[in-house]
Amino acid sequence: MFGVPGDFNLGFLDFVEDHPKMDWVGDCNELNASYAADGYARVNEGKPGVLLTTFGVGELSAMNGIAGAFSEHVPVLHIVGVPSTSQQKAKPMLHHTLGDGRYDAYYMAAQQFTISHSSLNSIETAAAEIDRVITDCLVKARPVYLMLPTDIAYMRISATRLKTPLNIEPPANDPETEEFVLDEIVKLVEAAQNDVIILVDACGIRHGVKHELEALCKHTGYPVYAAPMGKSVIDESYSRYGGIYVGEISHDDIKAKVESAKLILSVGGLKSDFNTGNFTYHIPTQRTVELHSDHTLVQFAVFPGIGMKRLMPKLIARLQPYKEGAFQAEVPKFEAPVPKEDNDIISQTWLWPRVGQFFRPKDIVVAETGTSSFGVLDVPLPAGAVFVSQILWGSIGWTVGSTLGAAFAGLDRGMNRTILFVGDGSLQLTVQELSVMIHHGLKPIIFVLNNSGYTIERFLHGKTRKYNDISNWKWTKLLDTLGGEEGKTVRSYTVRTKDELSNLLDDPKFAAAETIQLVELVMEMHDAPRALKVQAELSGKTNRYTA
Repeated sequence: MFGVPGDFNLGFLDFVEDHPKMDWVGDCNELNASYAADGYARVNEGKPGVLLTTFGVGELSAMNGIAGAFSEHVPVLHIVGVPSTSQQKAKPMLHHTLGDGRYDAYYMAAQQFTISHSSLNSIETAAAEIDRVITDCLVKARPVYLMLPTDIAYMRISATRLKTPLNIEPPANDPETEEFVLDEIVKLVEAAQNDVIILVDACGIRHGVKHELEALCKHTGYPVYAAPMGKSVIDESYSRYGGIYVGEISHDDIKAKVESAKLILSVGGLKSDFNTGNFTYHIPTQRTVELHSDHTLVQFAVFPGIGMKRLMPKLIARLQPYKEGAFQAEVPKFEAPVPKEDNDIISQTWLWPRVGQFFRPKDIVVAETGTSSFGVLDVPLPAGAVFVSQILWGSIGWTVGSTLGAAFAGLDRGMNRTILFVGDGSLQLTVQELSVMIHHGLKPIIFVLNNSGYTIERFLHGKTRKYNDISNWKWTKLLDTLGGEEGKTVRSYTVRTKDELSNLLDDPKFAAAETIQLVELVMEMHDAPRALKVQAELSGKTNRYTA
């Protein structure tokens, strides 16, 4: 449970701290705590992140993080300690209120960014309400909100409901409609004569169909590609995996393979601007089947209530007989060779393939919005690795708190290392959470791209404007300042050349990640990954920055 103590949740926190199966992680502020809960849920598939804040000042600070989780279909349980039920009725001018008696103002605000919510004002209904809200969180993969009054937190209720596991299976599909949808998909597959590809996206993992998706790929043999938000949903070492499709931003060979296919089976798509190359998919609707958590699209027809979790096992059975023909389609190997450059500058073109060689199976790779997220896209990840990024919501600084949650989830799941790539500008927003990582003995490797400011914004607009500049910190002093002991409990490095970085990456002691480590990468201000440059150009045309 992540969060910040406040006077309206302190009594409840006593119970949390004393509970033998719960770990309390006190964050430096509520925004960072919400990011941590988000990161935990993304890596610990099927389990929600849990966040605890206090009334008003705490919960509002967390709201940006909750909105991002809502946007990207991440299950987070947000518990808010609030004034007692008697105070809510009497409406005195308490601290943390707006001073006008509106004790429900924050509750109403939270409803804009949560899929389900409840104010626990009665012990008779509290257990049922808690079960309902948690179930909605897990089934719908979105944040939920619970108001916990100070007096209710101390009241005893029956434990009977705990004896019955929550039903977190999605609703059943209508059998007749489902059969019709299956028939229609099979007709399209037959018409395509096995010229079919699978395109995976974020909701494939958020809504719990990762295993069904793996079975669909392996039992049909169709080539599989991923949207940026779907990176690592399918193991990138899989022989039939072809890489990342991002519309006009895609590599030419990937773009040709995807857009020439006679049928695209899209699984869990989220067609946002940065996830589609600024809406430049060139895939006609008549060649598309879209599988979603709560509906299915077959060409131009929409079938509400036909969810992919129930549909996919039956679809796999129907498509398996076509497997032999599917394997005739060639899938170029997804790889990123390190380019040879005639200088020793750490360029964006060289950096990402080189760190790709550093990745190991079951690593957690967290990439900040902007330079890092675009750079990692074109780099294959080893088997079992998990990619974490916030491509739709795009709140800079999110990855630092998210890395805290991801590292805890990695321990739960038995993952390998947690590796963060973050820009100097983004790190300045949420840097405090490095102290929490040190406090809890977590051991992430943090690569700080020091390119003197907001690179993605320079390419969007204002390349030489002062508002995209930042103050340059003494990056290698951070871990020592925030509670570590340099050379013992923490290690920090600065690298300025290709050789210096390569030597560090090849150092077994560094790669072993025996303690938290920070690496300052000194890079050129106006350098950026290929994909970011193309995206910025497309976004600039859409946003019409010039008069």
